[in-house]
Amino acid sequence: MNSPVYIGLDASLDETSICVVDHDGKIVFETKAESHPEALHCALKGYVERAQRIGIEASSIGVWLARELLFRKLPVIVVEARHMRTSLSAMRNKTDKNDARGIAQMMRMGWFRAVHVKGVENQRFRTMLANRKLLKRKLVDLENHIRGSLRVHGLKVGAIGRHEFEARGRELLDGADFAFEGMIDSLLAVRSAVIEGYERLHTMLLKAVAADPVCRRFITVRGVGPVAALTFKVAIDDPHRFTRSRNVGAHFGLTPRTPSDRQLDRLHWARIAKQGDMTAHESLCEAAAMLLRSRRGSTLKAWGLKIAKKRSMLCAITAVARKLAAILHRMWLDGSVFDPGAGAVVTPAMRATLKALRTA
Repeated sequence: MNSPVYIGLDASLDETSICVVDHDGKIVFETKAESHPEALHCALKGYVERAQRIGIEASSIGVWLARELLFRKLPVIVVEARHMRTSLSAMRNKTDKNDARGIAQMMRMGWFRAVHVKGVENQRFRTMLANRKLLKRKLVDLENHIRGSLRVHGLKVGAIGRHEFEARGRELLDGADFAFEGMIDSLLAVRSAVIEGYERLHTMLLKAVAADPVCRRFITVRGVGPVAALTFKVAIDDPHRFTRSRNVGAHFGLTPRTPSDRQLDRLHWARIAKQGDMTAHESLCEAAAMLLRSRRGSTLKAWGLKIAKKRSMLCAITAVARKLAAILHRMWLDGSVFDPGAGAVVTPAMRATLKALRTA
């Protein structure tokens, strides 16, 4: 009666399929419940005390349910979506009921890869960063569309700042027919609303970074701005889950893929993995590019320029981004600040390269 059980949850927007199996893999209970923490807790009421593992797939609804169930002291494990998809692909009939059965068996056998569940505050910051990025992308799309619509009629906006764009557009519309002016004016109005929302989110981001001592230390690193600092902190969430700082770069896909046997002797030719949190991956690469193009020198910049001279600037940006990930993680753990003079050794050839860049 007190034998351990393993539970699989296949969550969807409205309903969640539940499957409970015993230690031998025999199904002892199956049902469906509303995708809400209270409803799931009530459905599992008779098995909560005996549950060894409760598995759920990593998704927007799945992470929320897992966080709420963990708050209720349930042994919930969020499983990596790609790993779960591969494990369940062997099933002939893929239904929510069968997926719940497969997840329960994965929990019983231990064939899963757990995903770290971020805290509520960092999840909110992640949402803010995603919303800001979306509005920034839509703003560029709107401006390009307006430029193209005007160019068809021989009206050229030209190179102009973001805050002068609307005035320039209305200047070009002076004397245009009523219908065409109305079409462009509607796009300009939407663009104005997008700018207002973007600037509001950007202000919230700057306030969050100013109030966070860890992010304030991050921005002491040359090239790392408020966006990159907050993105890195949100992506890591808990620095103690990495035993070594050099593993952080691999977590963000900044290391070469695992080579085949024929490629072991040329590992440096392998492409990077590009796995993990791509938002943090892109932010670290942007910070590395800013550091390499800055006028101020540092040993990290000199090391990156040496790689750029041997290979390419893209290789140098990736390598410096990987170094930045390790540096920021170590700064977070140690409470230290960035030292531009620490790191790679500056050789005479590097000094000559830096001098040439400064005088160029």
